[in-house]
Amino acid sequence: MATGLLALLDDIAALVKVTAATLDDIPAQVAKTSSKVTGVVIDDAAVTPKYVVGLDPKRELAIIYHIARRSLINKLLFLGPGVLLLGYFAPFLIAPILMLGGSYLCFEGYEKVHSMFTKAHHDEDDAVEEIETITPEELEKLRIDSAVKTDLILSAEIIAIAYATVADKALLIQAVVLFSTALAITIGVYGFVGLIVKMDDIGVYLAKKSRIAAVRAFGRGLVKGMPHLLSVLGVVGTAAMLWVGAEIVIHGIPAAHHALDHVEESLAEFGPLAWFTKVIICAFTGVALGAVIAQVLGLIEKLKKRRAR
Repeated sequence: MATGLLALLDDIAALVKVTAATLDDIPAQVAKTSSKVTGVVIDDAAVTPKYVVGLDPKRELAIIYHIARRSLINKLLFLGPGVLLLGYFAPFLIAPILMLGGSYLCFEGYEKVHSMFTKAHHDEDDAVEEIETITPEELEKLRIDSAVKTDLILSAEIIAIAYATVADKALLIQAVVLFSTALAITIGVYGFVGLIVKMDDIGVYLAKKSRIAAVRAFGRGLVKGMPHLLSVLGVVGTAAMLWVGAEIVIHGIPAAHHALDHVEESLAEFGPLAWFTKVIICAFTGVALGAVIAQVLGLIEKLKKRRAR
């Protein structure tokens, strides 16, 4: 009896050691996962500020909070469990879903690049005229819904990429890493976005209230620099969207994946140049893929109109 009890205690001790080692590994896995989704996170952080532009400044943080809350709910209650279920019952679907999301990011990125180089804004003007006829509350809801829709796609990419980094781990580690990553990224992204959208208010406060001339000048610089910062964030977000989307698609095609790795390895001795070259290749690939998708969708739309006649 005593021998059996001692054996049981030894088994429990061994299990505790394994569990402790597993839990100790989780922070490292979360850090590794977070680094893998950097491009999508940059895109998410760069895209979101545009949704509060033109709205009541007093409502900016409240709007960011609502977007962040719904983003976290989507990650924790739907996307995270959904990816875990897919990974357990149908892991072969993860790669196609990632590639589909990557293709969508390329399409969105191409649309933004295309709009930068075209002068026709007739559709945008019509949209503004339509928005001007609704109440501020309706406009706010419209902006939040639009932001959440974009965030849902980016969050799905984040969760899927995060899962791919721990797919070979135990289910407990997968769940903890996914949910920890979701929480950390949501807080980080929307904390940064909240700081960005209130930066001009901070600048105004410093410019008016500070007794130090240098601080007042810094405050005025913040106010003047914010429009330029938002423009830069828009460009960075578009570039990140193309880069991440194309890299996801490329990694789903073995031949393309090996070719990209070969290019990066051949330039490894040049340090950052290898990474920068890979990003440039992915960005241009994203533009090309987005253009193809846009043409296909345009052709489908034309066929639908012809059939409707």
